[in-house]
Amino acid sequence: MEMALAEVSGLTEWENEPSVMILQEDLAASKPAHDVQVGKINTWNNLRNITGSVKFKANKGRSGVQPKLIRKQAEWRYSALSEPFLGTTKLFSVEPRTFEDNKASKQNQLLLNWQFNTKINKVNFIDEYVRTTVDEGTSIVRVSWIRETEMRTVQVPVFQYLEATQQEEIDALQQALELSIENPNEFKNLPEEAQASAEYFKETGIPNVAQIAGYQDTQEEFIVNNHPSLDVIDPANVTIDPSCLSKYEDARFFIVSSETSYGELKKDGRYKNLEKVMWESNAPLSQPDHETTTPDSFNFKDKARKRVVSYEYWGWYDINNDGILKAIVATWIGNVMIRMEENPYPDQKPPFIVTTYAPVKRSIYGEPDAEILEDNQAILGAVTRGTIDLLGRSANSQQGFAKGFMDITNRRRFDSGQDYEYNPGSDPRISVFQHKYPEIPNSALTMMGMQNQEAEALTGVKSFTGGISGDSYGDVATGIKGALDASAKREMNILRRLAKGVQDIGTKIASMNAVFLSEEEVVRVTNTEYVVIRREDLKGNFDLLIDISTAEVDETKSNNLGFMLQTIGPNMDPSMTKLILAEIATLKRMPELAHKIEKYEPKPDPLQEKIKELEAAKLEAEVMELQSKIELNKAKAQEAYSQAAQNGLDLTEQADGTKHAREIEKQSGQAKGNQNLEVTKSILKSLKPDESKPNIEAAVGFNQLSKLLDNADTQNSPSYGNYVN
Repeated sequence: MEMALAEVSGLTEWENEPSVMILQEDLAASKPAHDVQVGKINTWNNLRNITGSVKFKANKGRSGVQPKLIRKQAEWRYSALSEPFLGTTKLFSVEPRTFEDNKASKQNQLLLNWQFNTKINKVNFIDEYVRTTVDEGTSIVRVSWIRETEMRTVQVPVFQYLEATQQEEIDALQQALELSIENPNEFKNLPEEAQASAEYFKETGIPNVAQIAGYQDTQEEFIVNNHPSLDVIDPANVTIDPSCLSKYEDARFFIVSSETSYGELKKDGRYKNLEKVMWESNAPLSQPDHETTTPDSFNFKDKARKRVVSYEYWGWYDINNDGILKAIVATWIGNVMIRMEENPYPDQKPPFIVTTYAPVKRSIYGEPDAEILEDNQAILGAVTRGTIDLLGRSANSQQGFAKGFMDITNRRRFDSGQDYEYNPGSDPRISVFQHKYPEIPNSALTMMGMQNQEAEALTGVKSFTGGISGDSYGDVATGIKGALDASAKREMNILRRLAKGVQDIGTKIASMNAVFLSEEEVVRVTNTEYVVIRREDLKGNFDLLIDISTAEVDETKSNNLGFMLQTIGPNMDPSMTKLILAEIATLKRMPELAHKIEKYEPKPDPLQEKIKELEAAKLEAEVMELQSKIELNKAKAQEAYSQAAQNGLDLTEQADGTKHAREIEKQSGQAKGNQNLEVTKSILKSLKPDESKPNIEAAVGFNQLSKLLDNADTQNSPSYGNYVN
């Protein structure tokens, strides 16, 4: 062994590289605790399947039947726990932690749901995941990444570069260069020539325009498969650090045994020292600690396909001899180390998720229902076998005849169904005895009913045997509802643990996507819509949630939403109606219908649109008419106010004599005006030879006459000079 170890040392450049012996010591130290748990799991499997030590060994002539009570309870549990995961196409919901992570959360949500629906056999995985957890109390899921590539010959463009002389070319080159720095993802959407021009400018600093001069053949690596993988591992082949108590995240190591072959390891490319492995001595049958499903009589003969058992170590070790633990992975076959490297996964944790059915305090493992139903199944089996023996040992339908009841001739007639004669003194009602099955005692039936009822009460599973009822709460609707609510709560409690396991699986896959995914992935959202997801867009901080619900809860929500629609009626806003209908379709597991409802936009009816336009015009006319009436009323009010003010002023002036004085002044002015008019006429009047000039000055005064002469237009009057003189 030491020679073999010496030959394979130095797989890494670590200062303190662990040897096979050191890692095997961890395996040996944890083996007792592991064997105890494996023994419990085997017992639970035997109880469920009635195999091994649980199978009843009946005596000759006695019944050996054993009802599978545990299996019956588990069958009712499988579909109830798997349907919430399988009944939706949107299993994961990713919420951002910050505003900057909003885009990354949407991309991760879209990608995770697409991977689970297309790249992973979700139905097979969920069924195995749920059944393993229910049957064995614990499920261990390995999250890994599958990447397969192949080389292909492709044609790539050959560019020629011309100096950029036009200002438009220089501006376009500058924009492409800035885009390559600020937003590399958008830069990849540019034409090949623009990308080549920007890359050339980065390298040389010379602005040139790239043009395709031709194409040449080259070998490129193409990705055939590049997606996550999920495997539910047999717990018998997984050894976990027993010191981690109930937190598997704190386990210092996971050691997994699996079957492989030389051809598989050679194709992988990560394994070394394969030529030093003893392939003949490491077959599954020679490894008693490994649980295999391969028949004992089967194995391949050629080296490439011959099955061997390898051990894979995922844990932490002080590889630099500085007291700091580093996450590593190591694989060995026999005593030969074939792989040794640091943990390649981005979260630096072992790729295992542990989920429990019924948690056990201070233990990483859980318990199934078989742990609490063992006695009920045994009692039910004993009572059932007793009732079967009671019926099976009876001579049902046989007849007994008293000796001397009839002679041989009549006996033959009796057996052939003909009329017969019996001897005198014999009563056929007494001489002939008809054997029948004995009645099953009520105590036996009561005992069997009690075991079924108690089993359903312990597990919370409601089947058709009527085990769960509301009798303990009173034979009323409230009591029945309380019993059913208690059963639903227990089922939801189990479902939450399963959902937490799927959530941890999704978190691991999301971290792997950000590193191992291709630079671009085209994801189908619906039957007609596709989205391009880039690896750089997946980085960020977010919370991953699992969208689970039972069919009963979804039905209740759907009924409540339908009642809301009926209550509000047709006057509800169409957009709100569309939201509720889409939610109902989602709850009814009809995602395509929900998508169509969300995108549906009703086509407008021309007649209805015309009616709406006319109604709008009518309303506008009514508003204009109302506004004109308001303006008219305002004008009338203003006029009334002015009239009222004028009337008030007149009353005031009449009261204090102002109006009377104004009338006197007005009349006086009018008289003076008339007088002046007459004087003016006299001045302007032409005199006849025999007439004398009137003494106007004496009548009106000299000063007033001067004003009249100044104001009057007498320039053309023939007597103007005479009056002036």
